[in-house]
Amino acid sequence: MSNDRPTLFVRALIAFLALPGIVAGVIPFLASRFDPWRQDGFPFGMAMISFGLLILLWCVRDFYVAGTGTLAPWSPPRRLVVVGLYRIVRNPMYVGVVFIITGWCIATGSPILLAYVIIVAVMFNRRVVLNEEPWLQRKFADDWAIYSAAVRRWRPRLTPWFGDSATI
Repeated sequence: MSNDRPTLFVRALIAFLALPGIVAGVIPFLASRFDPWRQDGFPFGMAMISFGLLILLWCVRDFYVAGTGTLAPWSPPRRLVVVGLYRIVRNPMYVGVVFIITGWCIATGSPILLAYVIIVAVMFNRRVVLNEEPWLQRKFADDWAIYSAAVRRWRPRLTPWFGDSATI
């Protein structure tokens, strides 16, 4: 397994650059740059981008360390990840990406990015409900049932969930 770590790290880095790097970085940059309705933005947007990036990086690290996998569908975690921010909300990585795009929208004053963040959020929800959760149920069965009953999909818990670590 220790020989797998360098390969896993490269896969995690590629997945990070390819997926959220494009969805939350390249596309918002280009969309806001060429938005004919763009207004003056607000500096607060940069704080949201930073907060979203922090969430995203924390989750990528948890996938790599606790799940021994990446955020990419072609190299998913081997274990159910129920540490860190996953104790508060089931999909913190998607939440982080939405924060980043929303931050771009606020920082640049781009109405096109407002539409984009809404579309991305709806698509994330559809992906989670139609693809990821059924896959997690099949792959992790009992552990997923316990975890998903305790931690909500999008609405954060007020206190972190510390489920029975003997079962998960």
